Amino acid sequence: MIAAGLLAAEATPASPHPRLDPRTSVERIAFGSCLDEEKTPPRWQTIIDREPQLFMMLGDNVYADSVGSKYVGPDLNEMRRAYAALGAQSGFRQLRSQIPILAVWDDHDYGLNDGGAENPLKNEAKSIFADFFDVARDDPMRAREGTYRAAIYGPKGRRLQIILLDARWFRSELKPTDDFNTPGKQRFVPDDDPAKTLLGEAQWRWLGEQLRQPAELRLIVSSIQVLAEGHGWERWGNLPRELTRLTRLINETQANGVIFLSGDRHRAAAYRRIDGTPYPFYELTSSSLNAGVASRQPEIDPQRLGGRLYPGENFGMVQIDWELGVVHLDILTLPDGQRVRGVSLAIAELQH
Repeated sequence: MIAAGLLAAEATPASPHPRLDPRTSVERIAFGSCLDEEKTPPRWQTIIDREPQLFMMLGDNVYADSVGSKYVGPDLNEMRRAYAALGAQSGFRQLRSQIPILAVWDDHDYGLNDGGAENPLKNEAKSIFADFFDVARDDPMRAREGTYRAAIYGPKGRRLQIILLDARWFRSELKPTDDFNTPGKQRFVPDDDPAKTLLGEAQWRWLGEQLRQPAELRLIVSSIQVLAEGHGWERWGNLPRELTRLTRLINETQANGVIFLSGDRHRAAAYRRIDGTPYPFYELTSSSLNAGVASRQPEIDPQRLGGRLYPGENFGMVQIDWELGVVHLDILTLPDGQRVRGVSLAIAELQH
């Protein structure tokens, strides 16, 4: 554990942080989530060896709301300590010096377990998050509420849009389960209250603007799962009106090429949904980088591809063959990089 006295000065590694040129044709992206800075670090070299052009951290990038097994809730000293511990990992420093990083947060790096808009320290948490991940001082994200942002890479015909959503800052309180720990109702149940929101109106307006930007392929990054239905943990389905709104917005904006990436679950899987969607929706969930959890509870989800959830440590890869018009979505094991889940699809399939 890193001593508290190191804190902010060491929270940001001194190594240079490369940036991805917007003109670059992107073909390889790695991503992962749920990184406990107090546990044995993942073998970062396995990710580096795949030569991704970008690495995305999809939340719970540190566990800033706990010390060991003790939950402490929103605590800025603990938050700075957690980031300092991650920044001190030699493998992470090496990855960071070679590969551009984009990040979203989830509840544990947000500082409040299962938390939403009620977090009293979210402004301070955002500042620490943005500084650690080297968000430019003139980035619009710095000036507005929330941590959402987007970018487009590559020339016409190979444009990849990456949309990073904030599923914490604006989110309304979720409806607690009426049958604790029962499969499918472990913590939360769907809430049809029209007054509740996941993204908040400002982020919804922004998302509509982004989806109207021209792009051949779009990765919508959500810290929590979008398509999964078979569990009662945090997911978009807890607020079904918001999930419906997302589908409707993709349809109304005529946004082609949408693929969802998510984390949070401490296990990995691929999903495909065709019911009520303008074209098949795919999602790849990668979790955890170093804290996988196996569950004996059944999780029945007809949208999940490739059998059972994968509980071991893992990371995700998005590989794009622009010449053939094919996208490969793969889950790879840590530490050895073996493919255990995934799906390949044609970009032409993702069209209105």
